[in-house]
Amino acid sequence: MTKQLVVAIVGATGAVGSQMKEQLIKRNFPIKHIKFLASARSAGKEIEFNDQKYIIEEATPEAFEGVDVAFFSAGGSVSAKLATEAAKRGAVVIDNTSHFRMHPDVPLVVPEVNREDLTKHNGIIANPNCSTIQMVVALQPISEKFGLSKVVVSTYQAVSGSGISAIEELRAQSAEWEKGKNVEAHILPAKSDKKHYPIARNVIPQIDVFTDNGFTYEEMKMINETKKIMHLPELSVAATCVRVPVVSGHSESVYIEVEQDATKEDIFEVLRNAPGVVLQDDITQQEYPMPIFVEGEDPVYVGRIRQDLDNKKGFHLWVVSDNLLKGAALNSVQIAEAMLADNLL
Repeated sequence: MTKQLVVAIVGATGAVGSQMKEQLIKRNFPIKHIKFLASARSAGKEIEFNDQKYIIEEATPEAFEGVDVAFFSAGGSVSAKLATEAAKRGAVVIDNTSHFRMHPDVPLVVPEVNREDLTKHNGIIANPNCSTIQMVVALQPISEKFGLSKVVVSTYQAVSGSGISAIEELRAQSAEWEKGKNVEAHILPAKSDKKHYPIARNVIPQIDVFTDNGFTYEEMKMINETKKIMHLPELSVAATCVRVPVVSGHSESVYIEVEQDATKEDIFEVLRNAPGVVLQDDITQQEYPMPIFVEGEDPVYVGRIRQDLDNKKGFHLWVVSDNLLKGAALNSVQIAEAMLADNLL
């Protein structure tokens, strides 16, 4: 008989937290009891889960007593304050924020890539950045077969990656454009006190704020997290992250260089059999992944595979996935499922 667990979700009313609820139901995760935790402002409100109503409780250290698994998706400051407290009380924390991702003692896990790292946890496991997850799912089987020396990625990221407010702003701006009204911007490209730009009818080459080296934090997340997850500290990685007027589904143009000789057909074969990947590549029929068709789907879709014209060890891929699912909520639940299957819970 499958073990039944006490589960907590911190941040269940947000875009990712809402998907976590849905994934737990959809995947029939074995729940004995579930708790929904939030700030004092939201405590006392009702939330529905699996056709039952629950009262949201304030997220305090004591609220994690008796919890087996705690999914965190309420922002890095909340994770910084409460994740360690939850772990002290015996909960395994699966944190969807960036707070613990590069901590040397915290595993950063995509189950299809580095499931074995789950055995090294000390109570906290980090869920990677959404754009990183889908890329490493596609790259890991290629790396295992042919080695990997270089990655250059340009992303086309949906506004849902910035939360519900960004989705609402895209819709409002689109409606304003159609009516010929002035478009107001308050959310993108980053939550800072600097300029904001419209996303409707626009493409913004900035996600998160800039670092001293000219890359954004989002780009540095992709660079550093890829090396950590794939256990390739010397891998050459460069990223340019761009926000586009799409509600859900991140797309990525990825150029890679492998270490051993390979053909396009070899890459096709590897990806055709890769866990969590759907190969969608038939240019004779104009078939390739697009965010409008992967929204609500679990896998990572890969297409437009080409061998570079000047470097026979270079390949180009187009990678698309639902950023709220595999990029966030689904991967978090899959981590818990893997831990349960491996007797780590």
